[in-house]
Amino acid sequence: MAQQALPVREARLGRPLGTTGAEKTVTGVALLLPEGGPTGVRRPSPIPALAARPLAVRLAKAGRPEGLAAHVLHYRCRGWNGSAAHPARDATWALDEVVRRYGDVPVCLVGTGMGGRAALHAAGHPAVNSVLALAPWLPGPGPEPQEPEPEPVKQLIGRKVLLVHGTNDERNDPDLSYRYAQRAKKVNRDTCRFEVHSDGHWMHQHRAEVMALATDFLLGSLFARDYARPVRDALAAPPPLGLRMPLASGFGASLRP
Repeated sequence: MAQQALPVREARLGRPLGTTGAEKTVTGVALLLPEGGPTGVRRPSPIPALAARPLAVRLAKAGRPEGLAAHVLHYRCRGWNGSAAHPARDATWALDEVVRRYGDVPVCLVGTGMGGRAALHAAGHPAVNSVLALAPWLPGPGPEPQEPEPEPVKQLIGRKVLLVHGTNDERNDPDLSYRYAQRAKKVNRDTCRFEVHSDGHWMHQHRAEVMALATDFLLGSLFARDYARPVRDALAAPPPLGLRMPLASGFGASLRP
């Protein structure tokens, strides 16, 4: 079936959060890639971008002393759309725009759902230092020729990679993110995955822990802060331990001053 043509429109970056102003120097960027769907060329709803904002604000506040700026990407359209992979292309455009604005600074891609898949796809961009994929949508390969090829992983080489998934996610299969992490770990040892037990797609039950984990990973990856011990252990552990690391209740509480 022929793909529907994409209307002429541009992706855009939301306004910067965190380090801003002429007196501040941006030394790292968190680029947040919102949720979306498998198909759709209509203009995206504003809701996914708004849903990404609380995490962007949290990361920007935590990284302000180091010079972090956070942006939420606004896609051209609401769907992935097969081989067109529009959100991944938008992410690549956004990375070029970050380099144009801020120069040679490291970027952590932070994606949720479809945005997690876009982040993993765009990880090969030279500006990318790390990738955080929350409940990523990762379709699995099947026996029929028309079904998708295995998701690429070689673009992750040299990046810090963290996947986080609720074990009760009924929207995006957590087993597929585990299998993806297995393949990624073979080419990039700096890959780990946390499981949020008994939580669903949005991981609302353990929101505080997920936020703390995301913050710890981003600051450790972009600014060489020490990771929390569970993150260090997950990165160092061989499969399957480092890919099925449980996110403990209360994670992050002991990290507060």
